[in-house]
Amino acid sequence: MTSPVFFKASAKTSPTFASAELRRAAGEAFSAEAYDAIRPGYPNELAHLATRDQANARVVDGGAGTGQLSAVFDAAGHQVYAFDPSAGMAQFLHRKLGVPTWQASAEATGLARDSVDCLSYAQSWHWFDVAAASQEADRVLAPGGRLLLVWNTLDVSRPEILRLARIMHSGDIQPAGFFPTVHAPWQLVDTLRTTMTQELSVAGVHELMHSRSYWQRANQRMRNRLTGNLNWYLLDFWEKSRTDTITLPYRTDAFVYERGPHTG
Repeated sequence: MTSPVFFKASAKTSPTFASAELRRAAGEAFSAEAYDAIRPGYPNELAHLATRDQANARVVDGGAGTGQLSAVFDAAGHQVYAFDPSAGMAQFLHRKLGVPTWQASAEATGLARDSVDCLSYAQSWHWFDVAAASQEADRVLAPGGRLLLVWNTLDVSRPEILRLARIMHSGDIQPAGFFPTVHAPWQLVDTLRTTMTQELSVAGVHELMHSRSYWQRANQRMRNRLTGNLNWYLLDFWEKSRTDTITLPYRTDAFVYERGPHTG
């Protein structure tokens, strides 16, 4: 049996695009149904971390996708609003949770000045223009408001998981111990770094690959190649059956920001 070649994990903290137009096109490639069915959720403690246990806080989940993080805020009893650059994602989220939802970007949220207690971005901050998004957060967050950035990342510290991530073209892998780039006036005040696992069948791992923007943008020839590579890795190299359960390790990294001194 031929063994795969293992590579070092990337040290990049965000995807690279030749232009803002290509960044937007890649972000809009996600399928809401595929994304919602297979992506893991977020820990409940994020609701308290983001709002300092404030009751009934005004929380806006930006780049919200299908609402995995929005659901955490909703369950905690906050006033939840959500937006996403993709109209399909925003519509799916509204049908799912019933919270006010609209199409917008982190650079231009459509929110009123000083109108929000918490502005969150889960799995999406790296898709935006960070300087413009930081400035927009300063405009819309009320005094004392918090900016929350969250990522779920496959734990590629194990070489077999790194190889799996590369086969699936999981482009949003963040290196262990990373800190996101955020511009003034925001200063880091709290972090949460925790782990979890996701149990999937072989078919489920394929669905996870299908939820990636690379798959969404690929032509049929490339999709056939990706399917063949993943089947070889899981069924031949890992010697899994199609009914076996596969445990995927994840890291959750969350970062809370407040305005620095003499700002806001």
